[in-house]
Amino acid sequence: MRLLFFFLFPVLIFSQSTIRGIISDENGHPVENVLVKNISKSLYHTHTDISGNFSLENVNLQDSLEFVHQDFETQKIVLKNLENLNIIFEKKSFQIKEITITKNLKNLNTISKIDLQVQPVASSQDLLRKVPGLFIGQHAGGGKAEQIFLRGFDADHGTDVAISVDGMPVNMVSHAHGQGYADLHFVIPETVESIDFDKGSYFADKGDFATAGFVAFKTRDFVDKSSLGLEIGQFNTFRTNGIFNLLNKNNQSAYFAGEFLMTDNYFDAPQNFNRINLFGKYTSRLSDKDRLSVSVSHFNSRWDASGQIPERAVNSGLISHFGAIDNTEGGTTSRSNFNLQYERKINDDAFIRNQVYFNKYDFELYSNFTFFLNDPINGDQIRQKENRTIVGFQSEYNGKINDNISFKTGGGLRNDNNKDIELSHTKNRQTVLQYLSLGDINQINLFGYGSWDFSFGKWLINAGLRVDYFKFNVADQLAENYQTQSEAKAVLSPKLNFLYSFNTGFNAFLKLGKGFHSNDARVVIAEKGKNILPASYNADLGFSWKPLPNLLINASLWYLFLEQEFVYVGDEAVVEPSGKTARKGVDVGFRYQLNNWLFWNTDFTYTHARAIEEAKGNDYIPLAPKTTFVSGFSVKNLNRFSGSINARYLGDRPGNEDNSVTAKGYFITDLSVNYQFRKVSVGINIDNIFNTKWKETQFLTESRLQNETESVEEIHYTAGTPFNARLILKYNF
Repeated sequence: MRLLFFFLFPVLIFSQSTIRGIISDENGHPVENVLVKNISKSLYHTHTDISGNFSLENVNLQDSLEFVHQDFETQKIVLKNLENLNIIFEKKSFQIKEITITKNLKNLNTISKIDLQVQPVASSQDLLRKVPGLFIGQHAGGGKAEQIFLRGFDADHGTDVAISVDGMPVNMVSHAHGQGYADLHFVIPETVESIDFDKGSYFADKGDFATAGFVAFKTRDFVDKSSLGLEIGQFNTFRTNGIFNLLNKNNQSAYFAGEFLMTDNYFDAPQNFNRINLFGKYTSRLSDKDRLSVSVSHFNSRWDASGQIPERAVNSGLISHFGAIDNTEGGTTSRSNFNLQYERKINDDAFIRNQVYFNKYDFELYSNFTFFLNDPINGDQIRQKENRTIVGFQSEYNGKINDNISFKTGGGLRNDNNKDIELSHTKNRQTVLQYLSLGDINQINLFGYGSWDFSFGKWLINAGLRVDYFKFNVADQLAENYQTQSEAKAVLSPKLNFLYSFNTGFNAFLKLGKGFHSNDARVVIAEKGKNILPASYNADLGFSWKPLPNLLINASLWYLFLEQEFVYVGDEAVVEPSGKTARKGVDVGFRYQLNNWLFWNTDFTYTHARAIEEAKGNDYIPLAPKTTFVSGFSVKNLNRFSGSINARYLGDRPGNEDNSVTAKGYFITDLSVNYQFRKVSVGINIDNIFNTKWKETQFLTESRLQNETESVEEIHYTAGTPFNARLILKYNF
């Protein structure tokens, strides 16, 4: 026996080999991020890459391999030979019990996958609401970008939340209306495949505006079936959309999507809103190592708006809760995008991702916040306008030193060229009474970053460093001596994150990072380049836990410090300083599957936000959200029925620095029901099913009505939607 072992031992040692293969779905498309595990040797596992390829070392004949992905049926095989494998995955019904908590610092991504699976999405607003604790508000008839609230920030239209689509930035720097303005309405919700998001500034590949967090949307590479949709609702609402499968082969795919929406909305003055979206995408696997994706899109929108109205005008009976003081507000906007992404697998341990994008953007907005305060005769209406082009590219290399050490490094350039950016005093959207600001802005952001992952046993340590260089160029067309003024500055942003996985059902993390958001170029020039890239310092301590097979819990305690900054107020063309602030809070989320078709979701956040250089009692941060709560039940595939009922609560907030004025909170419940019959689905969406009277956005503003001799400072608001029902029909073919 000993002699036999002596001869067989070398064979056993040297028979260990590497098995390679590719995993695809039933339509021949590669499946990324499949866990390939050698059950016979539990320490050895790998994941498929962007092309569905995998390579697993140290395998022997008769080893058992397992292939796991939450969207597909798990497969197991026993190796009969070491030839390349070709695994075909079959779709499965979604089950929380099959989700495992992996070594992933983006602990909230699992929640977004669950929510996209079980909750319907009807608009780009719904997409943003998939981020736990993120609330939005619309105050311009649906045409403007939404106001965003996250982690104690009134982030305006995106100043502290970085938003991207397929790697292409959405936030606009030095925008005519507000810094970081992020209009997501060019996204057709039916084309979105996944949402990547996190809170805080913990990842080296996220830069400008990623202070409170980031949201990255990814559109589908292909569609299985074509579809046509029709939506008809109250307030003369009509929406039609379609997705058309143009090409769907093993190595290439193409589809086109379109959307048209029009509505008068629920305000007394018809909003005459209309929007058109066109989107096309082509994806090709040029070889086993190369993938190319090209997308083009165009978006155009036009609307009237009722704006923010003063409480005194409603209380006196001058106007209704849905009325307007100046019903000539409104605007137009358009955006055209070209986005090319190329990915190449270098070897089994490395790949490179490259991207080039181009945006053409136009914006014109008419607003009136103060009515007759500054001009008692003509009124205070203003126009904000710009004509912008954006060109950018970025490249990222991902590699692995060994099974325990991996890294990525990248860099890129973004250039915004904004012509005739304007703030003017107008009358009835027809006459320009005075140009308050007019000029050209050219802004360059050059960046590079590196990030390392060290995985040892149950530990994952991530360390990263990012450097950003900005060049600001501003030409004031109203100045007597027309010339371009320039300033430049660089900023370093280090990151350090720790994750400990106790088992596949529980991990804990500590995240540390420095982030920033850039200021408007006009602020940079006015302040001569001083304090123009305010830093945020972030820390998160939390966990992800599955105490039961069908229950997933996420929780974190966090802290965020923001340096002093200077803010350009686009509505008035002035620079306002603000001091240091500190925010701290707790986030908790639950996802529970009660049975095969019923899901429960709950998210709760509490934030304490203060200005730390002000005296106690005068240190409140206006409009900073304090308490948020979202909870609901979703039904998926119950005898062809699906749907959800969800309630959202935003608590009272301070309206000013001493909290003597309160922005009132709200509690709203929405309902959706859908029935699938063969190729046709019929559904109904109802916003605010209890017809609650609420205020969607609120501001403390000084204004004067035409019949008033003195101005008044009080809450001005935009009314939230009343009961609003829409019938939805969809045909798949």
